[in-house]
Amino acid sequence: AAERPIAEPVRIALIGDSTVASYEKPPADRPDLAGWGQVFGEFFDSKVEIHNYALLGRSSKSFLQEGHWPKVLAAKPDYIFIQFGHNDEPGKGDRSTDPTGDYQDYLRRYVDEARSAGALPVLVTPVARRTFESGKIVTSLTPYADAMKRVAREKQSPVIDLLSLSMALFGRVGDEAGTDLSASPNDRSHFSRKGARAVAGLVAIAVPRSVPALVPRLVEP
Repeated sequence: AAERPIAEPVRIALIGDSTVASYEKPPADRPDLAGWGQVFGEFFDSKVEIHNYALLGRSSKSFLQEGHWPKVLAAKPDYIFIQFGHNDEPGKGDRSTDPTGDYQDYLRRYVDEARSAGALPVLVTPVARRTFESGKIVTSLTPYADAMKRVAREKQSPVIDLLSLSMALFGRVGDEAGTDLSASPNDRSHFSRKGARAVAGLVAIAVPRSVPALVPRLVEP
């Protein structure tokens, strides 16, 4: 897909779940809670605006069904980064989707409607949970990451494989040392501000390959 010429300011919208969301008033038991979308702007210069529409507990299905998506399109962003998967998994009630079925259909809809609105969609595979078995990082999210990559190939859409990048990061840091990346020692899904910055940095590192037009706007935080 052809990339749009960069006008200023460049407007990047983010959609996703609690791992992406911004927390203005974090809960008392997790005062350092932050989503990677909250700090993503630190990796860009002042000519980039980040608009974070990610919401707690949403799946690819529920974000659409609750009517949040039209607000994103109406804001006319230049890019839309799309990360869903955690709440699409089995056991999430009405929010669950099938990685071989409707999950892909919802992703196709996001891609098609973003393009129709004049935005470049960027698919982002779901970030890993900090889950270890016998000292090795493990994940249940692979079917969703694989499904997203399949849609990206089909739609010729940029994709950032955040699942692989975050698994490598958590695996390298290790279980015990990684607790300071988490919102609390027992919370293996959500990030401290340090963890959010680390994950946002992984997305930023992948930008040159996935969205080369944004390279002039990247900075070292």
